[in-house]
Amino acid sequence: MSTHDEPVSIRQGTPADADRVYEIFAAARAGMRYLPQLYTDDQVQWWVREVMVPRSELWIAELDGRAVGFAALQQDWLHHLYVDPAAQGRGAGTALVEQVKRCRPHELNLHVFEPNTGARRLYERHGFVSVSIRDGSQNEEGVPDAHYRWRPASGTVLTRLSAWVLRRNTR
Repeated sequence: MSTHDEPVSIRQGTPADADRVYEIFAAARAGMRYLPQLYTDDQVQWWVREVMVPRSELWIAELDGRAVGFAALQQDWLHHLYVDPAAQGRGAGTALVEQVKRCRPHELNLHVFEPNTGARRLYERHGFVSVSIRDGSQNEEGVPDAHYRWRPASGTVLTRLSAWVLRRNTR
């Protein structure tokens, strides 16, 4: 019997994880009612298997030996971090954020949909700072998003004024 106190383990993903990555991606995005459905399930599954997984540095979060979340990195960008809704609140998101920060110890960037307040709180708790807000015209979903950046000192040294200067200089 599984308990909620089991630690999250992180491992490097492989192409064999593509089906489970798709399941997690689809389940997490199904709860994001603000997102339009632009593609069929088959198209999304193909994209995960043939594009996202092979082109990313993939990290898998496991609970009880089952994949419950993933993070996909490309260069200094975290392009995707999703946790199965059934496993949220059990530390998988935190473990993945900590892992990707270890993988990119100097700087890490990401975009997060503005209405995704849970993800924004997670990133902010881990020292990410919002450097710009976009109106949605630059992503295919058409949903406003925020550019977040993490640097080693940003969680402890960055003040509101320096965050404002950083946002202003990256527009």
